[in-house]
Amino acid sequence: PDLDMDEPLTPVEGNPPSLLALPPGCPFAPRCPMAAAECLAAEPDLVDTDLAGHTSACIKFDELAGKRYDEIYPREEIPSFGAKVDRADADVILHVDGLVKTYPLMKGAVFKRRVGTVHAVDHISFDIRAGETLGLVGESGCGKTTTIMSILELARPEEGKVVVLGHDTAELSASERKKVRQDLQVVFQDPMASLDPRLPIFDIIAEPLKYNGYPRARIAARVEELMALVGLEPAHANRYPRNFSGGQKQRVGIARALALEPKLLVLDEPVSALDVSIQAGVLNLLERLRVDMGLSYLFVAHDLSVVRHIAHRVAVMYLGRIVELGPVGEVFDHPEHPYSQSLLSAIPIPDPVKERKRSRILLEGDLPSPANPPSGCPFHTRCPKFKTLDEADQARCTGETPLLASADGREDRAVACHFPEVVEVF
Repeated sequence: PDLDMDEPLTPVEGNPPSLLALPPGCPFAPRCPMAAAECLAAEPDLVDTDLAGHTSACIKFDELAGKRYDEIYPREEIPSFGAKVDRADADVILHVDGLVKTYPLMKGAVFKRRVGTVHAVDHISFDIRAGETLGLVGESGCGKTTTIMSILELARPEEGKVVVLGHDTAELSASERKKVRQDLQVVFQDPMASLDPRLPIFDIIAEPLKYNGYPRARIAARVEELMALVGLEPAHANRYPRNFSGGQKQRVGIARALALEPKLLVLDEPVSALDVSIQAGVLNLLERLRVDMGLSYLFVAHDLSVVRHIAHRVAVMYLGRIVELGPVGEVFDHPEHPYSQSLLSAIPIPDPVKERKRSRILLEGDLPSPANPPSGCPFHTRCPKFKTLDEADQARCTGETPLLASADGREDRAVACHFPEVVEVF
């Protein structure tokens, strides 16, 4: 999605035809909104158009000249798309306060000894309200996956507090933990790796129903309902994952996650393995389900354009800490932390004129090891602003760790920087 797009995306409906049974005429005709009878007569040749060096294998290329995609493809209507969530009146679905997760660094083959500690997650705090999507972003190795796994475990955290739907995970009994798990589900990054290749789609979607006391007589109807809900053909329930495309596999994963009617979905880069058209369809599906079912999402992603499109709020992580948190529009349009600014400046803009006028903020050096994090501000070793400060201010950055504090007195906007400053990156 484009960064300034505030509307549902436009996917190419359908799937590519089988090479064993190509349709007559133009192979794209079954998916083309402009297809006519003459398109099925014969496969069009690749011919020159009115533009020099531009060829097209479409008999209607002259009608397409100068038209935008939204003049050709029907746009999906999603009520309340992009509407803000009133956080003051919404219930807190997930509350994380001072969460810490470390791993021992061991040495030795026979007699192992601890030689250090990996600080994977270091005192992070955030919350998610009902109907809200929080995007969690940052470089690989910053602690995003460890954060969501610490939440999904529903166990006593090493330090801090995790409250899911009003239940403190440190105080849950076994029966309470099983009940909370029904309301907390996950959609994984790799749809193929998360689906059992030995089971048909029916059994994959029905599995959580069977093991959570759902009436057996109603399972078949529920599976059919879930497949229709995510845009799959219920008649294909007896097929195996290998018979589906990547986007369809991800829809199966979403259907399985929705089986028990959860209130919170953890989405671990759910569209990163999909091509752009399939990605658009899955993002539209997630947004429609959020609106229709009142779901809340914790959305982990590397693609900041996707986060800008689907999230209400965004948390930027660096080396196990949240360095900036706030409404997605304000963080993207007016980032105050140097790390957020560098991430946003790396987003490509599909406009040659705008792209040429931009200046990139390139970070020097590598991400420090979480086993030996820098003193003071963890970002100061790569921070471009640090180099412009005087000696006294640099000493503060190297000796004092900045806390995630409210920016300008606002409760919904926080930055962990001693010297925050708005820098326009678009």
